[in-house]
Amino acid sequence: MAKEITSRNENYSQWYNDIVIKAGLADYSAVRGCMIIKPYGYAVWEKIQAQLDRMFKETGHQNAYFPLFIPKSFFSREASHVEGFAKECAVVTHYRLKNDASGMGIVVDEDAKLEEELIVRPTSETIIWNTYKSWIQSYRDLPILINQWANVVRWEMRTRLFLRTTEFLWQEGHTAHATRQEAVEEAERMINVYAQFAREWMAMPVIMGRKSEAERFAGAVDTYSIEALMQDGKALQAGTSHFLGQNFAKAFDVKFLNSEGALDYVWATSWGVSTRLIGALIMAHSDDNGLVLPPKLAPTQVVFVPIYKSREELDRISSVVSQLRNELHAVGVTTHYDDRDNYKPGFKFAEYEMKGFPIRIAIGPKDLENGTVEVARRDTLQKQIVSSNSLGKFIIGLLDDIQNNLFSKALEFQRQNTTVVNSYDEFKSVIAGKGGFVLAHWDGTPETEAIIKDETKATIRCIPFDSKPEEGKCIVTGKPSMQRALFAQAY
Repeated sequence: MAKEITSRNENYSQWYNDIVIKAGLADYSAVRGCMIIKPYGYAVWEKIQAQLDRMFKETGHQNAYFPLFIPKSFFSREASHVEGFAKECAVVTHYRLKNDASGMGIVVDEDAKLEEELIVRPTSETIIWNTYKSWIQSYRDLPILINQWANVVRWEMRTRLFLRTTEFLWQEGHTAHATRQEAVEEAERMINVYAQFAREWMAMPVIMGRKSEAERFAGAVDTYSIEALMQDGKALQAGTSHFLGQNFAKAFDVKFLNSEGALDYVWATSWGVSTRLIGALIMAHSDDNGLVLPPKLAPTQVVFVPIYKSREELDRISSVVSQLRNELHAVGVTTHYDDRDNYKPGFKFAEYEMKGFPIRIAIGPKDLENGTVEVARRDTLQKQIVSSNSLGKFIIGLLDDIQNNLFSKALEFQRQNTTVVNSYDEFKSVIAGKGGFVLAHWDGTPETEAIIKDETKATIRCIPFDSKPEEGKCIVTGKPSMQRALFAQAY
């Protein structure tokens, strides 16, 4: 099975697509640019969703749902917002089809044209803030802390499964606050939630920071992001949190009576992550043998594969495996027993290696005699013989070790592929050759940022939160700079 995957060194893009398809995560759709998320891929998304949902609720947020369709007029109320999304919008103009009188098939019924065209949700700020207007009258109604799990449509011309599709799944938080400080704290809180999730659950190191003005979300005063480095040296924006100021409140006239008895506009945030995180998981950890999943997000953490020649041997193995699975289930480990009789063990081994199951346990007649099992870990492909009597404790420790090893390996990769440069020639050389993250001085102007992007295809991923003030000169213009920006070519 592994031979069916293009190697990373040969063609990284094809390697990625091979894993998505052959690991059974997703498939192409009859609708151009859209994807079908298969059961195994959706199971990974459910694990991501479940943990993030817990984290959101622990920070006081509630789930709700808002319409898929947004009146076109709503988008004209916030100028930068409509400018940012105009080219990506799918528009509904009619509500009925009819048989063509010429017998040529089904056509749009021109008598069923909508009075106002509807936008298929690319993001929900406009319809949510139109709703908040009727929910908020005084400071006693604030804060509003709402999240929704939904799908959105952004009409992408160049698509790639999970990373950039016309329709994708995500969550979007939309909060309303009485003061600027509360809203800023909320935006910062949620980018930290995303960073914690990426590091602790995805085993993926990320850099948190503030976006440049050119890279901000359309309609935001400030955008914070987490940036991850993939194995090909390109960056992936893995999550964003936006301080929206009072822009949307003013656009939709959302005012409230503050604690001092004066009318004021509400302060806002929005934040989100999407099924792009599955693409990040693939590119952060997988290898030329297939998918590698961190145990905390693997739908199944342990798979048992019996080695037998007769039905009697299989029955004896199955009885022992049943006991072992019960022991693992009792300590919260998810398992699967593959006793399919029409596939040989070697095929099964390759299949679960391809699918990225963290641990594979093989058990045969000799293992029954010795009271042992053979345990193989997916991250290093190492195998060892373990006593079945102490399997539960061993597996718990091994899952933790795999999770930590994946993070440590990715963190070391990030460190080795982060370069500090002091000249534009050095910058261009690193971007064209080594790739990865590049820390460089920038004069803070969008004009210089555009020059760098045009000449190198590298963009400012963020201004890292943890970067210290440092006097320097912009690598392009030589103008004074007090802080380095994080650059990279990106997905």
